[in-house]
Amino acid sequence: MPNAALDSSPVVSEDLKNRIKDSYDAIAEHYNTNFTRDHDEIRLDFLGRFLKELNVKEKDKATVLELGCGGGIPGTQILLENQSPSIHVTANDLSSTQIDIARSNLATFSEKLTLVQGDMMQLSFPDESFDAVIGFYSVIHLPRDEQAKLVKKIVRWLKPGGLFLTNFLDKETSVAVEETWLDQEKGWMFWSGWGGKESAKMVEETGLNMLVTEIRQDLLDAAFMWVMGKKPNL
Repeated sequence: MPNAALDSSPVVSEDLKNRIKDSYDAIAEHYNTNFTRDHDEIRLDFLGRFLKELNVKEKDKATVLELGCGGGIPGTQILLENQSPSIHVTANDLSSTQIDIARSNLATFSEKLTLVQGDMMQLSFPDESFDAVIGFYSVIHLPRDEQAKLVKKIVRWLKPGGLFLTNFLDKETSVAVEETWLDQEKGWMFWSGWGGKESAKMVEETGLNMLVTEIRQDLLDAAFMWVMGKKPNL
């Protein structure tokens, strides 16, 4: 979001989620071919670290919730291909088009994959449902007040010893909007965040043990705070 227009006002339009959904539906193919590929190096680095930590648990099977799965490649596919442990992925995305693309891309893994379309804030699971929750470039599309609420929900969803991996905006931003993101006519987009240090603090204050807090700059000159936390064992 290097060219996004910043707005200090906390006011967010009531149709925000619908606008984001419509945009991702419209630009899904372009996003998957260009933006996702541009971020593969960083995404795969943190995904690799995450899988190493997950494998330490010495479990035959694991359950992972992915927030913002997009078209499922490469992240979801790598999770599903993992052998030790074998991972069942519940993959969520706001965009119905992305969910359809993921269903097609990941058809061979249908027995290990549950796809859920909709706003991540509306997800509901029993406590201690997942061994891990991950979200690549997705939580940042929520208004920052919702991000704080979501993190608390995620911690409840994690099993003892469970992992949480995501990235936040490094710069404190109440509202950031770009009208034609990725040079797409229908690419209206929104971001928000508390800033890198405050976001990491927000996660730590839920009681997670912090394994990673690292700022990385992407190819579009946007900086993100990457965090990975672990829920204490009982």
